[in-house]
Amino acid sequence: MEDQSTRLVGATVASSLSEPLLLPAKTVDDDDSDVEAQLPCYRTGTSVSRTCLNLTNAVSGIGVLSMPYAVAQGGWLSLALFAVVGAVCYYTGTLITRCMRADPSAISSYPDIGHYAFGNAGRRAVAFFMYVELYLVAISFLVLEGDNLDKLFPGAGVELFTGRRLEGKQLFIAVAAAVVLPTTWLKNLGVLAYVSAAGLVASAVLTASLVWAGVVSETAGFRPRPSSSNLLNLSGLPTSLGLYFVCFTGHAIYPTIYSSMKNSRHFSKVLLISSVLCSVNYGLTAVLGYMIYGDDVQSQVTLNLPAGKLYSQVAIVMTLINPLAKYALLAVPITAAIEERLSLPAGSTPARVAISTAVVVSTAVVAATVPFFGYLMSFIGSFLSVMATVIFPCLCFLKIYKADGIPRTEIVAIVGIMVLGVFVAVTGTYTSLQQIIGTF
Repeated sequence: MEDQSTRLVGATVASSLSEPLLLPAKTVDDDDSDVEAQLPCYRTGTSVSRTCLNLTNAVSGIGVLSMPYAVAQGGWLSLALFAVVGAVCYYTGTLITRCMRADPSAISSYPDIGHYAFGNAGRRAVAFFMYVELYLVAISFLVLEGDNLDKLFPGAGVELFTGRRLEGKQLFIAVAAAVVLPTTWLKNLGVLAYVSAAGLVASAVLTASLVWAGVVSETAGFRPRPSSSNLLNLSGLPTSLGLYFVCFTGHAIYPTIYSSMKNSRHFSKVLLISSVLCSVNYGLTAVLGYMIYGDDVQSQVTLNLPAGKLYSQVAIVMTLINPLAKYALLAVPITAAIEERLSLPAGSTPARVAISTAVVVSTAVVAATVPFFGYLMSFIGSFLSVMATVIFPCLCFLKIYKADGIPRTEIVAIVGIMVLGVFVAVTGTYTSLQQIIGTF
């Protein structure tokens, strides 16, 4: 048992977890609550409340800023698609949970699910898409920080010891990387929950700032606007659909959060609570932003806020806090994978600190040097996110539970979800390619 526990710790980020017992074989027709009832309760690990904070923070990201723009593109009726996407992503999240329960002694990470389903080829495929997605999203966070801070403090710069001047976007990317670096050194997700709480507060305050803007704004506000009466725009639906999917991406780190729990039988309930909370926040932001600015809303709603207003400054500051609070959640699985790959001792603090630092520095360098990275991120992210959020959970679940017999209705639903995922990936890739070509 001690050796098993050590392996699990090396594959995840919670150094105090115990290895779950192998459950008796059950078919997928069995009631999910029965499966949960047989799962063991861990004596150590992350509590339900802290797991809820981590999971909600993982799902609730900077995509909230684009929600009003998504409604402007697709019209009010596109919010029905938002509800569908939220339900689909919640369901694929439950598929990941059920795959984790197929053999808890062998599965403790997302690549483990791919290996259990399709062997070494499955592990390599899932690992590639997962870690590249997490790495690129981490870079996009630093790019966002650099761009927004540069707008808040134009002309800022410092002289380095080498005589070179670091200024503008590059300076603030370096500052953001320095701020998030200590959070990546935390050894378990229980402590990281406090960082997640800051991100959730920032999301809530951002939404409150939009309400504030609507109440006091002289040029916009909550009043009838001809440009905000668009019910349906078919040509803009692909864009809306892609942005809605971006809001719910986070599946790549679900297994890590699941494995970190003190009592993993509660993960399904935590997933439901987190999905509902994020959906409410996203929905409110979408409705408020579109009501205030109509079709004039920009791709990031904070860019519509007037300069010099207190509510604008509050909103921008909250926008900056959110990525800082999420960065560590993305870096933790990458760091754990590198530790495992290098066969480093589990729970080694120096190794964890060194690897985490290298990951942060590398993302900062790429964020500061790669031109047109935003469009490149959109191109790669559209494909990678859909693969991790929709395609892989469905394929792995079908393969793992095929022998047990999956109800025909569920098979039809899963196939339909995969078709939707392919559509979003294709349209998102096409749109991103157009943006990249348009920069030349």
